Amino acid sequence: MTAIFPFTMRPAPVLAAALLVLSACGPQAGEGGEGTGAGAQRSPVAYAFTDLEPMGEDDAIAAEVGATAIYVSDVRREAAAQELVEDPAALTSADPAFQQVLSELIEQRLLALEARRQELDADPEARRRLAAAEERILGNILVETAVSRSVSEEAIRRVYEEQVRLIPPTEEVRARHILVATREEAEEVARLLSEGEDFATLAAQVSEDPATRFEGGDLGYFTREGILPAFASVAFETPVGQVSEPFETEFGWHVLTVVDRRNQPRPSLEEMRPRIVRFLTLEGIQSLLDEIRETYPVTRVAAPAPQELRAVPEVDRPEDLPGESGPDVDLPADPG
Repeated sequence: MTAIFPFTMRPAPVLAAALLVLSACGPQAGEGGEGTGAGAQRSPVAYAFTDLEPMGEDDAIAAEVGATAIYVSDVRREAAAQELVEDPAALTSADPAFQQVLSELIEQRLLALEARRQELDADPEARRRLAAAEERILGNILVETAVSRSVSEEAIRRVYEEQVRLIPPTEEVRARHILVATREEAEEVARLLSEGEDFATLAAQVSEDPATRFEGGDLGYFTREGILPAFASVAFETPVGQVSEPFETEFGWHVLTVVDRRNQPRPSLEEMRPRIVRFLTLEGIQSLLDEIRETYPVTRVAAPAPQELRAVPEVDRPEDLPGESGPDVDLPADPG
């Protein structure tokens, strides 16, 4: 069942996977040091990973790398980001997933420490990448915080009730049928049924529909749009418990009986939950961006060229199409 979401919004970019990056603070003004390029002076970068503290009294050290520490909370956070466990809080050092992630974090820490020792962060391009990573992560944290307020159980239920009210009632019937090759065979089937022959038993004996024959010809519930028009016309005109006259479709000759008639049940909350969560997430992101734009004026200095001067590139593959990538954001976990 397709819900009718009555809202319009512009799509927002979403983050498909957690980023494994070095979280860096900005340059500290006023602190000098030698760079790697021709005696250039630079301000050293302050790295949070060198002096992280435990998240709580129970947050033990999982490994020490040089003078730095990797905590159990760091391992659990990364395991959750990689979707290796359902309950990160239950992950212990005895679990293979814990040791796997810890090994990855140790290697990452070793590489970061050595890069710092070699002063690779003095390169302007490296400092730009560090700043971009910091900017992206801070933006993700803001989005997570804002969206967690939008995607509440109360909001999910509110949207669900709004959606099911918009779904028009749709009639459906449950029918059994017997398929044969000729009109004469169908008329004989109808005669046997009129004499009291059991429909399901006769279907198992003579029906040529392999999908329903051994189910007593049972087609289950269907709507007018969900079955052949010629079949639907007869099925929806036949009263419950009655047997139709023989009729023809492109598959052969049929005789059917209607078992039940009802309005199609509305989809459950759990069936609609994933789409509602996504809708509320995108709506929350868009509302956040609209609000922020009122606080921080944006002026595009690098204006695009006039339309008539823009060359249309030749592309062979969809990934070659020019595009503009926006900030990554993390989707919140399903609160339900």
